[in-house]
Amino acid sequence: MASKRKVKAGNVVIGGGEKIAIQSMLNIPAHNIEDSVKQAKALEEAGCDIVRAAVPDMEAVKLISALKENISIPVVADIHFNYKLALESVAAGVDKIRINPGNIGDDSNVKAVADACANNGIPIRIGVNSGSLEKSILAKYGSPTPQALCDSALYHASLLEKFDFNDIVLSMKSSSVKNMVEAYELASQQCDYPLHLGVTEAGTERMGIIKSAAGIGALLVQGIGDTIRVSLTADPVKEIYAAKDILKSLDMYDGGIQFVSCPTCGRTKIDLIALANEAQERLKDCKKNIKVAIMGCIVNGPGEAREADIGIAGGDKVGLIFKKGEIICKVPEDQLLDRLVEEIDKL
Repeated sequence: MASKRKVKAGNVVIGGGEKIAIQSMLNIPAHNIEDSVKQAKALEEAGCDIVRAAVPDMEAVKLISALKENISIPVVADIHFNYKLALESVAAGVDKIRINPGNIGDDSNVKAVADACANNGIPIRIGVNSGSLEKSILAKYGSPTPQALCDSALYHASLLEKFDFNDIVLSMKSSSVKNMVEAYELASQQCDYPLHLGVTEAGTERMGIIKSAAGIGALLVQGIGDTIRVSLTADPVKEIYAAKDILKSLDMYDGGIQFVSCPTCGRTKIDLIALANEAQERLKDCKKNIKVAIMGCIVNGPGEAREADIGIAGGDKVGLIFKKGEIICKVPEDQLLDRLVEEIDKL
């Protein structure tokens, strides 16, 4: 179930029943600070709640400071193997560290990171995936099974717990949706740490969204998960829109339009597909928490979509504008979208 434990990263609270936080990661080379900052601003504008940046070396720590100066959402430093990068990122003002304690050396290194984060109120996300499991765990289970993923995450958490550090977020990502779902289900039963959901290496935009919706959605409907990242081989801004759409489909996102549109049939006499696509594009940044229906005919219009706040029902080269199932006007097809936007502006 949703974590009872709360972890705070900057101004965002993760877990404890707070709203699901949307994350993404910069994909500009870390040393290109100007373009990385530009991308981070675009992510923030799109609705990203937490942004992550790779910190592969000491030079890249400069990016953390630059991001903190230019955006208001929390910044996560993504670190592998070198614990000193974590210490320098903390000194640079980072809001959260993503690191696996088992990969950064002996207990003294783990303690140094745990102490630095504790002293600065910075949480740590432990991120395991099917390609990073310990040899001993792989030997035990034979493959990256859901239990293997869960065991690995809890093992890394135990390394921090030894030093009384508990501001932890866990993720157990797999490119297998089934394994990912089962791993998080197991973790939700065995600990109360906030869970960061995601399907790793999900693929290009089309398949990545499908796999992410299947995996993330399957968990959220069970009440499992506190923050999400939709991983796409695409512009990271598209990850934000996809994440918001997943949350909207589950009535877990306040702010922004939820669209309803029919698949069309032989009764449809307007270009509904083009109309629906254009409406979604024109209204993608609308912050109003409303449901908009784009329907092909009277049969599937005010009747089936009466729950919508406002909508279109197509006719023969014309369309009806309706609110809450009640028809308010008839409009020529070429004016439908403009009129719809006008009516939405009035809401």
